[in-house]
Amino acid sequence: MRISDVLRVKGGQVVTVTPETRVDALVTVLAEHRIGAIVVSADGSRVDGIVSERDIVRALAVRGAAVLAEPVTAIHTSEVHTVEPDAPIEDVERLMTERRFRHVPVVVDGTLHGIVSIGDVVKERIGELETERSSLAGYITGERF
Repeated sequence: MRISDVLRVKGGQVVTVTPETRVDALVTVLAEHRIGAIVVSADGSRVDGIVSERDIVRALAVRGAAVLAEPVTAIHTSEVHTVEPDAPIEDVERLMTERRFRHVPVVVDGTLHGIVSIGDVVKERIGELETERSSLAGYITGERF
């Protein structure tokens, strides 16, 4: 199973904000789209950074409400780990677990093609495991598919 399989089901639409977007506007976009992270992109196709709910909470804890008037670049992560569509889902799971992040942009030749969350990856893996379990149970009981 590859990340392209996840994107085939989920789609490749990605919500982005420009580097100049204020944090208060970012919070609104997160809430409107019911998402936990947004790619920061000056042109909508290149990944310049990523900002998550965690980044906002940490900045609020350190700097207070004044952070809401700052640009997202004041709190975003500029060194973003990305994956390509042909990346095995197991590798992406491992990357997310080891690096402790929940969202990974999918990039091809420097262009943003989608984003996967840990929820997307887990959902796909559960489906894969359920199919495998069903096949094994059928094999054991002699059922044919």
